[in-house]
Amino acid sequence: MELAILVGLPAAGKSSFVRERLASTHVHVSRDLLKAEKNPLRRQTELVREALLAGRSVAVDNTHPRRVDRAPLIALARTHGATVAGYVFGGTPGECLARNRGRAPDAGRVPAVAVWTAFKRMEAPAPDEGFDRLYDVTLVSPAGFVVQERVG
Repeated sequence: MELAILVGLPAAGKSSFVRERLASTHVHVSRDLLKAEKNPLRRQTELVREALLAGRSVAVDNTHPRRVDRAPLIALARTHGATVAGYVFGGTPGECLARNRGRAPDAGRVPAVAVWTAFKRMEAPAPDEGFDRLYDVTLVSPAGFVVQERVG
């Protein structure tokens, strides 16, 4: 059982990665999918907890720019005996803004300020946060990814 925490700017390819690489093995949880909820963060936590209690792996698909954003998820995974993998998405703000402009307004387009805000807040994930494995993910085509595990 694994908790996969995706880390990256908006439009870096996180949701596409989940659909392509993790959908068959992980429950997909994203606050973007919970916009109708009164408290999306609380509901996200509930969904992650429910999946882990059922013994299922979970992929949490949000930007998670800061250690403080990732810490509660890592603690929740540890409470339920799950390993923690971090998938860190590359991409410059300019690349992400270009991909974002290519999205339909009702299909996940975010204001440009969201990309810049996440970029300014971004703290590189590190093993000492509690990750068992960290992977660098590069989007090389609309749905093609190169994934490389970090060593050391």
